[in-house]
Amino acid sequence: MVRSVLQFTPPRETRVQRRERQALIRNLEQAARPQRASRQERALPEPAVPGRFGPGLLQGGYWNLARLAVPPHRATSQHLAGIYPFVADSGLGNTGPVVGVDLNADALWHFSPWDSYADTSDRGAFSTNVLVLGAYRSGKSAVVKTLATRSIAFGHQAVVPSDSKGEWVIVAEAVGGTVIRLGGGEQARLNPLDRGPRRTGSTDEQDEQLVRQRRAATLISLVEMTLESGRLTPAEHACIDLALERATAGTRQQPTLRRVHAELEAIATGKTKVDAELRAAASGPRFALRRFVAGDLSGLFEDESTVAFDEDAPMVVVDTSELFARGDLVAQLTQVCTTAWVQAVISDRDARRTRYVIREEGWRDMSSLAALQMYQQWLKLSRHYGISNIVILHKMGDLDAVGDADSQERSLAYSVVGDIENKFIFRTNQQGAGDLRARLDLPAQHVDMARQLRQGQFVGYVGQHAYLVDAFATSTAWEYELFKTDDAVLGEKADASRITLSVTDDELDTVWNTPTPDTDDAATNGVGHRQEAQ
Repeated sequence: MVRSVLQFTPPRETRVQRRERQALIRNLEQAARPQRASRQERALPEPAVPGRFGPGLLQGGYWNLARLAVPPHRATSQHLAGIYPFVADSGLGNTGPVVGVDLNADALWHFSPWDSYADTSDRGAFSTNVLVLGAYRSGKSAVVKTLATRSIAFGHQAVVPSDSKGEWVIVAEAVGGTVIRLGGGEQARLNPLDRGPRRTGSTDEQDEQLVRQRRAATLISLVEMTLESGRLTPAEHACIDLALERATAGTRQQPTLRRVHAELEAIATGKTKVDAELRAAASGPRFALRRFVAGDLSGLFEDESTVAFDEDAPMVVVDTSELFARGDLVAQLTQVCTTAWVQAVISDRDARRTRYVIREEGWRDMSSLAALQMYQQWLKLSRHYGISNIVILHKMGDLDAVGDADSQERSLAYSVVGDIENKFIFRTNQQGAGDLRARLDLPAQHVDMARQLRQGQFVGYVGQHAYLVDAFATSTAWEYELFKTDDAVLGEKADASRITLSVTDDELDTVWNTPTPDTDDAATNGVGHRQEAQ
């Protein structure tokens, strides 16, 4: 429809040419003008008030034929960029369980580390491991539980090698999982030197080498954590290797910490013929393992396992909450033993089973150089075993508990955590925000955003893209009651709407006198006046 016609008048135009031009313009305007149609043809209802405009001018009826005058909108280019129609993110996709709502795309946010790893587009990731970082009461534990629980329907198993707070026990029981309780009068026992299932497709020589390396790394980690120096000498390394070799040969390939301790004692006392240097070096590892045999950790890890790993259970939780009250060193030793036992039974790349390995207080797995090296190797090989390690930290400063300042252990710990590509960053405080910028090299805008996040919200880094997710927006009442961890702190809050007074009128009369016309002063001052209980 032509709304206006621009006329360009030649400088030298005759009268005939001007009349022809004006006639052409009238014809164009008449041709562009729509033909008049009856009300029936326009399918408009008959107006209640006769007339050209009907009641539309006064009541806003849509049969008002008056032409609307919409004023133009003026704005700067910076503000107009906000209404550009393609600024909304396309999201991560719709594969995997729903974790929350993508606040930038206004759509459900699905996440599966295995689907992201298999994605070859720019939205894909190069690792299946996830770093979860956030302050206390930021909602990180509840979100991890949401991810693990909803992933069960997709065939993924959740494994918690060490539940130091007992928070995962009720979750495992609710979904029909398996709970292995250690300490507190329980008879369950785990052998961190278990052989585990044979890897599919591996030769006898390859399998023996892998099992021996894992057992040696576990022993070295336990001994180094106990020794004050924190480092083993070459002679102590040789003693542990010799004791492990003799224990393996004497137990039909099923060594235990008790048998390794006995072999170290035989070396230290001269029952096993070795040179004087090895005999002297056996004392440190011998006394380090003694606490597992006859010390505060006896009855838990020194003999053969009395429980088995249930590969068909949707969730397997090792409850170590009774042991963590004995001190940090006991907690670290316990976590190394339980993690080594779990890794022995799930590290089969041809098992065709995907698992989440959830590491609460992830810094406890990095207590020594040997543990760090084993941890780093485990993270690198996790995608080959179909495993997604979820490392949970309160802040990057938690890693300052690893080694001394500027030590190799601490530098390696920061390197291991920094190399985890997928990250869930929850609300953080001012000190934690500085570590995010310095240690993880996050953009300043994202660090500022992390300080303002509400409970259950996080900035999710998957591959090369970042997402702002509200996980609690999709939580059900069942999930909220199951995953909350503040009961011990908050307790049961009183609900004022449910408070009732079980007091009769006669009982109230015995407390407050009934006002009479004679008690003017009392009525004026409110003394002796009966009050209504709301």
